[in-house]
Amino acid sequence: MAEKTCSQCGAPLEMNATVCPYCGTPVEVAPPPTYAPPQSYVPQGSIFQPQVQMPYQQPLDAGVDPSWPLKNKTVAGVLAILLGTLGVHKFYLGKTTLGIIYLVLSLTGVLAFIPALLGLIEGITYLTQNEHNFQVNNHVRTH
Repeated sequence: MAEKTCSQCGAPLEMNATVCPYCGTPVEVAPPPTYAPPQSYVPQGSIFQPQVQMPYQQPLDAGVDPSWPLKNKTVAGVLAILLGTLGVHKFYLGKTTLGIIYLVLSLTGVLAFIPALLGLIEGITYLTQNEHNFQVNNHVRTH
């Protein structure tokens, strides 16, 4: 059964017909379908690999309040590693209550290793975090 009809007279046409046998009108020939291999068969790194649309990513400053103070991530990390026992990095980031707790613990003598260890861990964490996470976790802006 014919699936194509003439655009001029409406007569049924064969699939490979180029002219209508009844009215003589030329018939548009559709280009043959092209074969596209499934994505699973395309080798990795191939130049024929289809483009994959990346998911939506939030802007870098999403979740960062413009009223937060400007602070440098590297300065906070170095202060935490070098002077973490005294809580200087906490004072720098505006967390004065925690800074006072670190300072008091460092003056006790017996428990002074606690803020020193926490300062070292926090310093490494600050330096290895990406900018966005540092900003959101510490309520500061870096740019």
